[in-house]
Amino acid sequence: MSSATPLVQGAKRGRRTGPSWPIGRILPRSFHARSVHDVARDLLGMILVRALPAGRGAPERLAGRIVEVEAYDGPQDLACHASKGRTQRTDVMFGEAGHAYVYFIYGMHWCLNVVTGPVDYPSAVLIRALEPIDGLEKMHPGRDPMGRIASGPGRLTRALRIDRSLNRADLCEPGPLFIEAGPGVPDRDVLRGPRVGIEYAGPWATKPWRLGLRGSTALSRPFGATADDTRLEPVGTTCP
Repeated sequence: MSSATPLVQGAKRGRRTGPSWPIGRILPRSFHARSVHDVARDLLGMILVRALPAGRGAPERLAGRIVEVEAYDGPQDLACHASKGRTQRTDVMFGEAGHAYVYFIYGMHWCLNVVTGPVDYPSAVLIRALEPIDGLEKMHPGRDPMGRIASGPGRLTRALRIDRSLNRADLCEPGPLFIEAGPGVPDRDVLRGPRVGIEYAGPWATKPWRLGLRGSTALSRPFGATADDTRLEPVGTTCP
């Protein structure tokens, strides 16, 4: 039996097959330095890891499988923060791929995005939902069912203790926040639909740039639900 590290294969698009990444390894910068749509698709099934300081011991690991994302594609995308130009808040989006873009919304919730593409092209993937894997006892479920404590951008960041201190964090290094390769998701299991809460974005509001894992109970809301359907994610999610 081979002892080689198994690989996760990139999504097939037409006749082209994406690159492969060793399962359990931190995703390299080259993974993120691609089209935001390719990155969003391939992030499904990957593992978001929060390493909490634990005194003199090893960091405590909180982790979840990414099951829902949204793509925000540059200055022409009216739902993207960068459509209003380069500001102090959006500066990180113009930088190197593979860094975290974290910001506060509605005065109560943090949102986590992954910067993608080439330098000076501001695009990012919003991480909308996780299936918890490690550290459930530390994720403070409160009134949320255990399997849904990371269902939605606000719940996700609350569960993993993500706030502004992690803005610009390098997700390609073994620091406080990073993304590992996980089992791939076949195309047949990828759901697509409009992004949430961006009715103001005109024709960009109907782009099918929200992606989710079919059958996951951790999705923030059903695919096919209307933009004002709040059955699963009671907080606003206009990002980024």
